[in-house]
Amino acid sequence: MAAAVGRVLRLCRRWGAGPRAQTLRLICTTTAVQKRNVGASGPEKYTEAFIKKQIEEFNLGKRHLANMMGEDPETFTQEDIDRAIAYLFPSGLFDKRARPLMKHPTEVFPEQRKIQWGEDGRPFHFLFYTGKQSYYSLMHETYEKFLNVQKHQDQLTAQDLPLQKEKRNLAGSRWLTKIELEEMLLEKVSDNDYSRFIQLLQKLATLPCADIEEKYIQKFSKEVPVQLQKVVIEPLQHDERGVAFSTGEGKRKTARATAVVYDNGTGKITVNGIDILHYFPVLQDREQLLFPFQFLGRIGKHDMVCTVSGGGRSAQAGAIRLASAKALRSFVTEKEVEFMRQAGLLTVDPRVKERKKPGQEGPRRKFTWKKR
Repeated sequence: MAAAVGRVLRLCRRWGAGPRAQTLRLICTTTAVQKRNVGASGPEKYTEAFIKKQIEEFNLGKRHLANMMGEDPETFTQEDIDRAIAYLFPSGLFDKRARPLMKHPTEVFPEQRKIQWGEDGRPFHFLFYTGKQSYYSLMHETYEKFLNVQKHQDQLTAQDLPLQKEKRNLAGSRWLTKIELEEMLLEKVSDNDYSRFIQLLQKLATLPCADIEEKYIQKFSKEVPVQLQKVVIEPLQHDERGVAFSTGEGKRKTARATAVVYDNGTGKITVNGIDILHYFPVLQDREQLLFPFQFLGRIGKHDMVCTVSGGGRSAQAGAIRLASAKALRSFVTEKEVEFMRQAGLLTVDPRVKERKKPGQEGPRRKFTWKKR
């Protein structure tokens, strides 16, 4: 190889002048230039034939996957595919977009814009040569709506009629994101272009008579689902002796617990009819169980009777902790309940034992490598 390179360099020095030098340079750089051009050619254009082939491969793969899982290929849905992929290819990656997936090609490959010029080569749209014809068309249309609303307001003012001052409530909605706008327009939008469009929409939405263009504004807004719902706390109940009590349920892994907290107690706690010191001999489990009482400063003020099943001692202590925290909500104020929520006392612990992976010794541990 080195000898061949040396011969080429000598030829280059010998033919350094004249037309042969240009030919040799062209031959030496053809491969590199081609690679660079292929890399800079941009994204692949997904034709109808390509999408059709991908759909056929997807249907074939779905049938193979259904046969592997022992399911009927005709009734194998997308949820079954996702469940099978998660089982066959377990992944600990946090971001779901980085995990293996198997989706229909129409969901994976982006939709392409239709042909934009005629047989004579002339583009249909007058904004074609701007490079962002859909975006600028949208800006033109939105500004035209803005002028129409202003014209309507001027007419009402000239006739001494009151303007509609009921402004649109934007609290429970949001504007389309940049990605959603790009999917609607089928073209890329820069951050500055997106911010300009949102500013124009906000000006249109804040006009007094913007309700005449309500349908147009709703095309670019989405309702935000209610994320936090106020939890209804059950009132205190009283037994035959007149003692106030409250109940709560909790879970941790496979353990399920029910706790009954009584008011005006002495701090006595029983679990499945056994004293807490005998049922939980480990100090860490007892501290876990008593943490809600310690957080509220109510140790020794309540009695508690617990019933728990399933799981180990640590999981049972976590389930009782959640059940007792839910029961204590009836004895405290709303402000203290909010403090408990912020401290994580009212949140279910979702951690479970990680499953063993195929081809390795445990969830993370690999087999010991041996050379011989």
